[in-house]
Amino acid sequence: MSTLMEMPEVAECSVEGCGYNHDHGCHAGAVTIAGHSGDAACATFIPLSTKGGLDKVIAHVGACQRGECTHNDNLECTAGSIRVGAGPDEPSHADCLTFETR
Repeated sequence: MSTLMEMPEVAECSVEGCGYNHDHGCHAGAVTIAGHSGDAACATFIPLSTKGGLDKVIAHVGACQRGECTHNDNLECTAGSIRVGAGPDEPSHADCLTFETR
């Protein structure tokens, strides 16, 4: 992928405690998916009540560090779009809900 428009969109974010989330929409320019084996955390998540990010933007996946995900090709996300929401282990944190292991 070479342009922002080719990167997968963040279609939904249901993590209310993130400073980039405005009405279930991510206003970060791009998100990074990180975490550890078996987990795909949104590394862009920032637990602040102050809202940040851009006024008008549809966030995209800038990088994916989860090499074992079926949607990962050379650290780029190939999913059509992703959803971000509360993870099963830590509901106050943000996880990529589109994550699937190979």
